Amino acid sequence: MLDVIIKNGRVYDGTGNPWTKTDIGIKDGRITFMGNLSSEQAGQTIDANGLAVSPGFIDPHVHSDLLCTVPEVHKIKSLQGVTTELFGQDGISVAPVSEKTKPLWKKQLNGLNGDIGEWPWNSIDEYFSFLKKSKMIGNAAYLVPHGAVRSLVMGFEDRVATKQELEKMRLMVEEGMRMGAVGLSSGLVYPPNVFSNKEELIEICKGTAKYDGCFVVHIRNESIHSLSALDEVIDVSRKSGVRLHISHFKIIGQGNRDKFKKALDKMNAAREEGIEITFDQYPYSAASTVFHAILPPWMHAGGTEETLIRLNIPEIRKRISDEFKTNTEYENWVLNCGWKNIIITSVQTDSNKCLEGKDMIKISEIRQQSPEDAAFDILIEEKGNVAMVIHWGFAEDVLLSMCHPLQMVGSDGIFGGKPHPRLYGTFPRVLGKYVREEGALTLEQAIRRMTSAPAQLMRLKDRGLIKEGYQADIVIFDPGKIIDRATFEEPLLEPEGIHVVYINGKLTVYHGEYTGAREGKVIRRFQISKIDKVATSQDR
Repeated sequence: MLDVIIKNGRVYDGTGNPWTKTDIGIKDGRITFMGNLSSEQAGQTIDANGLAVSPGFIDPHVHSDLLCTVPEVHKIKSLQGVTTELFGQDGISVAPVSEKTKPLWKKQLNGLNGDIGEWPWNSIDEYFSFLKKSKMIGNAAYLVPHGAVRSLVMGFEDRVATKQELEKMRLMVEEGMRMGAVGLSSGLVYPPNVFSNKEELIEICKGTAKYDGCFVVHIRNESIHSLSALDEVIDVSRKSGVRLHISHFKIIGQGNRDKFKKALDKMNAAREEGIEITFDQYPYSAASTVFHAILPPWMHAGGTEETLIRLNIPEIRKRISDEFKTNTEYENWVLNCGWKNIIITSVQTDSNKCLEGKDMIKISEIRQQSPEDAAFDILIEEKGNVAMVIHWGFAEDVLLSMCHPLQMVGSDGIFGGKPHPRLYGTFPRVLGKYVREEGALTLEQAIRRMTSAPAQLMRLKDRGLIKEGYQADIVIFDPGKIIDRATFEEPLLEPEGIHVVYINGKLTVYHGEYTGAREGKVIRRFQISKIDKVATSQDR
C-alpha cells in the first residue's frame, strides 16, 4: 500500500519536456511509481484534475539561515512552493565561526538573517546538526561563506592576504566541502569579502573545485563597472576550474542599461569557452540588502562596531557624503539610484518603526535632516541592523535576462519589517505574471528554471525532478490562477493558486494552508564520518 497517490494531474517533470498525464505513487518519502495507479490503494489520494504537478521549487538564493528554525516566520517559503533552499549566500553567513568571530558575525548579520539568540555551533558540521535538531519545514543545502572563512584567518582587516593565509583559507573551504557544503559563496561588496583580490578568489575556489562545488558570487560591481566585475569572476573560474554562478544578476542604474546585453553576451562567450556559468534572478526591478551597504568599503574595516564609531566623527561623515556624490569606484547605491529610490524596510527599535516603508527623502523630511545625516544616524541608532529596498531599474531589463537560457529563479528574500515583496511572491509571480499573463516563458521552461536547473547547480542527485526514486518534493498548483499578491506597499500578502505541497513525502501545504509539518532535511553533498582536523575553525 502506498502512502500517497496523486492522480489526474498534468505532470511537469522539471526537465522542460511537455507535461504528461500520469499518476504518482509515494512511499516512505520517495516517488516509487509513475503510471496507472487506478487499482492501487493509498493512505491519501490527491485528485489533481485541472492542476499542474511539479517538482518542489528550489530557491538558489535565500537568507533563511537562522529563521528557518521559526516555522511561523519561515512557512511563507512552502506556501509559495519552495521545498529546498540554498543557505550561506554572499560570503556572509553563520558558519564556520570561532568564539572570537561569532560575536562579530551575530552583529553583522542581525539585519540580514535575523536573531534567534545563541548560536550553539562553530563548525559547519555543528551548524548542520543544529538545523537537523530544529526540525525545519523545508530542505536546506549550504555554501561555505568566504567572509566567515576570511574572518577566521584575518579578521575584518582591509588588506591583501599572505600566501600562508591563502592556504589556510583554501584548506578551510575544503573542510567545509567535506562536511557537506555544495559550494563556496562570496559577496564582493560586503565586508570582509570586499577586501579580497582576484588571487585570493582563485585560491579559495580551488578548494571548492576540488570537490566539484560551485562558486556562487555577488560580483564586485553591478552598475558602472559591472562588465569588468563579471570579467573578474569569469577569470577566477577559468583559472581555478570552479563552476560559476552569478547571484541575483542585474545592472543597476538607468545610465548603465546598455550593459545588460553585453553582460549576457559575456556569459554566452564563457560557456562557449567551456566555463560552466549560470545566474539567478528575482522577477522585480528593485533590490534589497543591508542598509550599511550604502557606505564605501573602507568604512567597514574592523566590523560593525568600528563602522559605527566612525559614523560619529564629523570629518568622516563629511568624507562619506562627498563620496556619495562622486565615487564611482564602489557599488555606490546613492549615486546610481538616488535617495528617493532607497526605502527603509526593517529596523530594530520601536522608535524608528515609523520609518519602515518610507524612502530616504521622506525620512529626511520627517527627521529634518539631510538624507546623508539621517542615514548615518539611523545606522547608529539601530546599531547597523537596518534593511533596505532599492529601485534600480526597469521591467524590460528584468524580462531580457529572465528569458535567457542560463537563468534560474531565486528570491534573495530577506525577512523582517516591511520586506521586499520577493520574499512572499517570487515563484508565483514568475508563473502568474510572466508565464500566464505575458507569455515570456512557457510553463515547462519556468518550472525547469525553478527545479532541475538549481538542482543541477547544487549537484543534487535525487531532487529537482519528478522521477521514480527521487525524493517526493512536489507542488500542485492551478496554472490559471497562481499569482503573487505581495506588493511594496503590502509585502506580507500570501500568494494564490498553490493547492498542495509535499516535502519529503509529507503533506506540508493543503488547500493553500500550512499543515504544521516539519520534515525538512539538511542536504549534504558528502557525508564523511571522520572529518580531517586540518585547519578546523574549532582549533582557532
